[in-house]
Amino acid sequence: MVVRHEAPVRSKREVRSSSGAVESRYLIRERLVLGDQSWEVDLTLANRDAMGYRMLLGREAMVGRILVDPEGSHQLREVSPEESRALYAHAVQHKSGLRIVLLASNPDLYSNRRLIEAGEERGHEMQFLNIRQCYIRLDAKNPEVHYRGGDVLGAVDAVIPRIRPSVTFYGCAVTRQFESMGVEVLNSAQAITASRDKLYASQEFVRSGLNSPITGFADSPHDTVDLIQMVGGAPLIVKLLEGAQGKGVVLAETQKAAESVINALQSLDANLLVQEFIKEASGSDLRCFVVGGKVVAAIERRAAQGEYRANLHQGGSASMVQLEPEEKQMAVKACKVLGLDVAGVDILRSHRGPLLLEVNSSPGLEGIEAATGKDLAGKMIQKLERKLGWVRPLAQDAAAQTSASR
Repeated sequence: MVVRHEAPVRSKREVRSSSGAVESRYLIRERLVLGDQSWEVDLTLANRDAMGYRMLLGREAMVGRILVDPEGSHQLREVSPEESRALYAHAVQHKSGLRIVLLASNPDLYSNRRLIEAGEERGHEMQFLNIRQCYIRLDAKNPEVHYRGGDVLGAVDAVIPRIRPSVTFYGCAVTRQFESMGVEVLNSAQAITASRDKLYASQEFVRSGLNSPITGFADSPHDTVDLIQMVGGAPLIVKLLEGAQGKGVVLAETQKAAESVINALQSLDANLLVQEFIKEASGSDLRCFVVGGKVVAAIERRAAQGEYRANLHQGGSASMVQLEPEEKQMAVKACKVLGLDVAGVDILRSHRGPLLLEVNSSPGLEGIEAATGKDLAGKMIQKLERKLGWVRPLAQDAAAQTSASR
């Protein structure tokens, strides 16, 4: 449930986060009610979508209140380390599964929640880390990953990087750090970087004999007319190299429109590809979900009325589809070329056979799980288990079978 509320802005305040970053935030005043107590507090406003808590109550709001004294310490007495260990001895848990880190930006995203659930269902300790709140220590003898202002991450068995395009550089740097520490990853930083560079990926696909729509790339506006003719003329697709989820993709239906779009983007120093328009695809494509060199699910995505992009984020619909053998082979080979353990491979059906569009190294799970009914998050966890040679304890297997029989 969403509750909308408005309050007048009193001022702006510079706030330093736990990671040391300084941000200018609006300040409002509200009444805090706790039981039979109430008092006014100052609140600074921030976008907390990527933070661990939706709201924090600062120490100034609590000073002098009976609920807690933020300025005090050891109000009863100081407890020795021996007493602490004795008090919490019963809480010690014996490790039965893997410690797996999910490296992403939004813990509430469907795909991320599903991966956490799938790992925990199989007895693993799952931990979400916000990419931007991680930082690294480069040291040949003692490399480290720190989190949120000082916490040093202990032993980690595996990392699942789910890096959004806007943080590719930083996310891959953190992923590489885990790799240098001997941690297994589900998609290496090198493979993710290769998949995000659409030009490089297209060149690798062509070199490996994978058919794709005819694609052109140029830097100078003087080459625009020839670039358009190179891919068969209008209509054609203009695609930003950094785009994702159908964003940064434009259909230019005429020669003039194509020239205008290309020249406008080049004037902004944007890197772009020009690609032939496959008319017979009729606004649909195939999304093949590949895990460990095998296509484990596939859907046909169809564009919404009046739209040419089949992406589900652009309003497209999805349904299960039976792939042809050559389509499966193309999807698997595309992942192998880039070195990806897990990927969503997009393919067009054309008069000259399947054409490889692109490969997504952080494919969404919501649409394809809903359309196929398959537990793809579980298959990703199983792939990590195989990479690590982890075998599920017999006790867990017995418990799982007992639960399933009920």
